[in-house]
Amino acid sequence: MRIAYLCKRHYMGFDVIRDRYARLYEQPRQLALLGHEVLGLCLSYRPTDERDELHGDGSGRLRWVGLAPGGANRLGLAAYPQRSLAVLRKFRPDLLVAASDAPHVILGGWLARRLGIPFAADLYDHFESFGLSRLPGVKVLYRRALRSAAVVSCVSQPLADLVRIGYGARGAVLALPSTIDRTVFFPRHQVECRRQFGLPLDARLIGTAGGLSRKKGIAPLYSAFIALARDDRRLHLVLAGVLDAGCPPPRHPRIHYLGQLPHARTAELFGALDVGVVYVRDTPYGRHSFPQKALEMSACGLALAVARVGAMESMFLKDQQALYDADDAPALAACLRRQLDYPVRPVLDVPDWAEQAQMLTACYAGMMRGP
Repeated sequence: MRIAYLCKRHYMGFDVIRDRYARLYEQPRQLALLGHEVLGLCLSYRPTDERDELHGDGSGRLRWVGLAPGGANRLGLAAYPQRSLAVLRKFRPDLLVAASDAPHVILGGWLARRLGIPFAADLYDHFESFGLSRLPGVKVLYRRALRSAAVVSCVSQPLADLVRIGYGARGAVLALPSTIDRTVFFPRHQVECRRQFGLPLDARLIGTAGGLSRKKGIAPLYSAFIALARDDRRLHLVLAGVLDAGCPPPRHPRIHYLGQLPHARTAELFGALDVGVVYVRDTPYGRHSFPQKALEMSACGLALAVARVGAMESMFLKDQQALYDADDAPALAACLRRQLDYPVRPVLDVPDWAEQAQMLTACYAGMMRGP
């Protein structure tokens, strides 16, 4: 098949094309490795360079094109639909997959109709919770695009249920959680990882990485640490990621903030910890998302404390000791105490990107054949 994959250029602080990062890069890459001709078309909301390059072994099966609002065409974001259409007409795809946020899903549906080809969407998160979805008309058009899609792949089963039942999607809907790169996330030597960051070697370290915001649920972790630290002088809290100016970490000599870390260094941080914390709030976003940190921390051999919300509750059904009630600081403190004193390290069954690409290929082949 000739597959066009439409997504945003910048994702979780990474450049999809340059950094070859996570789901938005791996899905097209793995489809290309299965023998499909794949064009990754990236659009950017901010000034960046334009790209047109082949990735892989030189076979030309995976080509990335990055359009920029400040590039050769100065009309900016408003020119993206027609510019994208011109690129896609030259490529002549058999189907179009749109991912990354609601505007890209809406644009993908429009482009597929103009090209007269089947349309699929991949939802790596609950896109209605994103800021762009608050723009007038976006949610209505987004749901309409998903109802018309032949295939919708979703990052979690709760999100798949929402798309199928809540949105009334008429095509195939499947749960397709993101996976991890096991060449990056694996058990490491704890002392060496601590030395890398200048952390105390004989302390008990809890911590996390990612969006350190009140909206995502960081506040109970701060409260739980302060409560535990009063009685446990060996306990330290280690943080990495983007801080929330409205909810900064408490001033405490045993809280260590490491800034924003590259992907590989995040794995080293997890290797330094005794217990990793996966916080999610009981909100529409939390119930339908899939916290990637849970898989990454588990692959690094960590004991975990995980909020009992959405997909996490079913994933850790056999590891109840790792669960705590979301937004409940005392419950999180009790969970951390258990995992520090008597750690239980869950072993999660995680399919790799190649297996997921095979599932997608089967679905896409089915939509090409029609009902």
